[in-house]
Amino acid sequence: MELRVVCCVLLTCLFYTSSADKDFFTSIGQMTDLLYTEKDLVTSLKDYIRAEEDKLEQVKKWAEKLDVLSATATQDPEGFLGHPVNAFKLMKRLNTEWGELESLVLKDMSDGFISNLTIQRQYFPNDDDQTGAAKALMRLQDTYRLDTHTISSGELPGDPMTVEDCFELGKIAYSDADYYHTELWMEQALKQLDGGEESSVDMVTILDYLSYSIYQQGELERALDYTKRLLKLDSAHQRANGNLKYFEYQLAKQNKVEAAEGQKEKETREREKREASDKKGRPADYLPERRKYEELCRGEGIKMTLRRQSRMFCRYSDNNRHPLYVLGPVKQEDEWDRPRIIRYHDILSNSEIEKVKELAKPRLRRATISNPITGVLETAHYRISKSAWLTAYEDPVVDKINQRIEDITGLNVKTAEELQDWSTDEPDAFKELGTGNRIATWLIYMSDVPSGGATVFTDVGAAVWPKKGSAVFWYNLFASGEGDYSTRHAACPVLVGNKWVSNKWMHERGQEFRRRCTLNESE
Repeated sequence: MELRVVCCVLLTCLFYTSSADKDFFTSIGQMTDLLYTEKDLVTSLKDYIRAEEDKLEQVKKWAEKLDVLSATATQDPEGFLGHPVNAFKLMKRLNTEWGELESLVLKDMSDGFISNLTIQRQYFPNDDDQTGAAKALMRLQDTYRLDTHTISSGELPGDPMTVEDCFELGKIAYSDADYYHTELWMEQALKQLDGGEESSVDMVTILDYLSYSIYQQGELERALDYTKRLLKLDSAHQRANGNLKYFEYQLAKQNKVEAAEGQKEKETREREKREASDKKGRPADYLPERRKYEELCRGEGIKMTLRRQSRMFCRYSDNNRHPLYVLGPVKQEDEWDRPRIIRYHDILSNSEIEKVKELAKPRLRRATISNPITGVLETAHYRISKSAWLTAYEDPVVDKINQRIEDITGLNVKTAEELQDWSTDEPDAFKELGTGNRIATWLIYMSDVPSGGATVFTDVGAAVWPKKGSAVFWYNLFASGEGDYSTRHAACPVLVGNKWVSNKWMHERGQEFRRRCTLNESE
């Protein structure tokens, strides 16, 4: 009986590396380790600065002392050296003390800091991690329809972004031939430069990227305008001069074709422009279901009619007078009616949540999906959470949670397994387990999420939002044993904060007398 724990964290801490000795991802636990690593490096850097300041202070005192001495001695050199002590001290200074000063000046105070930095660097993210973080940020931007200013200005919790930050995002998008996001972030970098922000990135470079990315999206006039602006700053820019001639030629050619068009052709062209504008920024494999998924993530789901809402209740449940819940019933709330999704409140205490996290953190691994062709479990670029598996014998808390799930749902959890969701394509997908198909899902939210992180059901338009300590439950199969496609669900990315969930998937075997089979698929 395994309990699956999943952690995902987004916006400011999304990155992944595929190197053999590292596995950074969206795990809050491992991200926290990196924060402490950076804090340790800052402490080490401050120690180095203090050491350099102490060294400079010694050199400064030496210089000030000799400055006064030299000024006095040079007023009457012969008289000064006529004193035998002064002559001796001059010899001593030049023969010994200046050598000591030289050693002090040449002493490298950075050894400790460099040594610490070298040790810690093995845990640093690499270029792939930075690219992954940038792409994740752009996915959030698309899913939640965030404009670049909202992100860059710090209106979302987090530090404001500099021109360099915006430029780097644009460059990463450009290297992936994602000209839509290149345009967005280069424009934001340009706005911040125009607003007076100082930057090491020059405006000519930004305009170069911007004009080309706009051209690649078919907007010749705008590409030409930005190219002209670039040439006002750098009239000798070779590529821009070439682009200027090419854009002007293509625009003249386009205008000539449009001038010769009839009314019908013009209407067709205008319609195609509108369609292209509507699709701008969408990947080639963008499906209607993804649009619905993103709408649900933004809270734009289907609103129930008042009649349907009137059938949704909150209640205290003792699960058919279960001895444990007769005197202390659980709080039950209807989240959705078809399929029926129930939320149970206050299922886990804070101490239980912290214990589960403590057990899970050391073993968090990147979540996998089943390849639809090979059936092999593999990672996917769009699945950016980490998961761990906890068995009942590892800790009494896990065993206690498993028993609680069985007591509340009335289902046998002994045949529960680790894979997600029920099989829609292969009836024998779990044949080797001997437990039948996945009959039900129990999902515990172990953290509140400030923004994002909903569980959405795209077929019916339902969205369930995280609430710490609560659990949601639904059946994946009808009582007939047929799959309920309306329970297909997906997790929305976390916009701000972190999301911890644990879940249990119950199977058909062991439920024969707990959920009896019927031929009625509405049950």
